[in-house]
Amino acid sequence: MRIFSLKTCDTCRKAIKALRAAGHDPVVIDVRADGIAEADLTALIDRFGDDLINRSSATWRQLSDTERAGAPHALLAAHPTLMKRPVIQNGDVWTLGWKADAQAAHIGQTSGA
Repeated sequence: MRIFSLKTCDTCRKAIKALRAAGHDPVVIDVRADGIAEADLTALIDRFGDDLINRSSATWRQLSDTERAGAPHALLAAHPTLMKRPVIQNGDVWTLGWKADAQAAHIGQTSGA
């Protein structure tokens, strides 16, 4: 199990805490500190497409209109913190965010986080 996150993101911290409490030991990838490997970025874009871009983030608001018009792959390669998070990969199961569907997919519950 891997989780793409930011150490400063409250939702990511809640997800990691819940996953560990459920007995998982996820590999935590901090997209700011660790970056996103090219193969992972390609897999993420293939899986989530444009939905992967967080258009309500501070990073997004600081981009020029020209930058915002860029392809998701280029945007995330240049600004990994634009990624919605957490992204959790558990084998073939990938989820974006930490809502009920992601909780059910990874820990079998839909409340408490």
